[in-house]
Amino acid sequence: MSRQFDRFIAYDPGKTIMSDKAPWITYRPQLKVLDCTIRDGGLINKHQFDDALVRAVYDACVAAGVDYMEIGYKNSEKQFPRQQFGPWRHCREEDIRRVVGDHDPAATGLKLSVMADAAKSDWKTQIGPRRDSVVSMVRVAFYANQVSEAVEMIQHAHEMGYETCANLMSVSAVSETEIDTVLEAIAPTPAGVVVIVDSFGHLYREQVDALYRKYAKAVEGSGKEVGLHMHNNLQLAFANTVEGIILGANRVDASAYGLGRGAGNCPMELLLGFLRNPKFKLRPVLKLIQEHLLPLREKMEWGPLVPYNLTGQMNLHPRSAMEWRDGPRKDDFTAFFDKIVADV
Repeated sequence: MSRQFDRFIAYDPGKTIMSDKAPWITYRPQLKVLDCTIRDGGLINKHQFDDALVRAVYDACVAAGVDYMEIGYKNSEKQFPRQQFGPWRHCREEDIRRVVGDHDPAATGLKLSVMADAAKSDWKTQIGPRRDSVVSMVRVAFYANQVSEAVEMIQHAHEMGYETCANLMSVSAVSETEIDTVLEAIAPTPAGVVVIVDSFGHLYREQVDALYRKYAKAVEGSGKEVGLHMHNNLQLAFANTVEGIILGANRVDASAYGLGRGAGNCPMELLLGFLRNPKFKLRPVLKLIQEHLLPLREKMEWGPLVPYNLTGQMNLHPRSAMEWRDGPRKDDFTAFFDKIVADV
């Protein structure tokens, strides 16, 4: 096994290492992985992670060869007061530097990312010049009806010197016409990536296929990449991510142990185990899970539990399942089923 793996290292990393006969044992060097453990996982506990955990995720990403780490949100302190929300909801520069120091992407091989939500971020004042920050990329998250603001946010972040990314949320609940309109608006922007975001964990393979082709056609010739951010309500986050990779997606999101809101995300340990690029190392992620996320699991709940399965099947936001799991009848699955069926 080790001799087989060693043979990939001798290849020029700038070339595409693919095989028509057995592509599952080769790799595509253009494909980049983003870790969203802290950013998405923080939606469970209002981003109140201590510095030690954030540093452990950072160290694991560096050691594992992950390309980007999304360290949190760049959202409004007026809407998300610091008395209630941890520092990773706002990502002040001093908080990031307290954990990662004078982070250097050239030295570590890792770039830092933040996410700014339309209508939830004071982006004109919060997103300052890239030269003053250790952050490399700003990902703009928005709903279809917020696309006009998203375009302005992307342009602003680009002018400040950041890589930019457009994340249309809850795509499974957006009409075809609205998706087309959003992509038409995003295509001329400087966003380097447009991401298919399955916020409700509702998509099946056929839907991923159709969406990938729609996104790819919309940005054809622009130099933009198509990305994937999958939630695990139907336990398909990894499978759908693999499907997108097969189709040609070169930007994919994952989180260690699947840590993320509700059912969580595509597990990083599965993704890196699937990818054949020798620059990715699995052991640091396993160490992170063993030493930090298993203990965290005793305090926080996430993963594809039955209530999340149900909201995923019904194409509903997982908030109702999250509220149910916090209540006294959290394991009364039939009562939750009856409730959401009645609500629909």
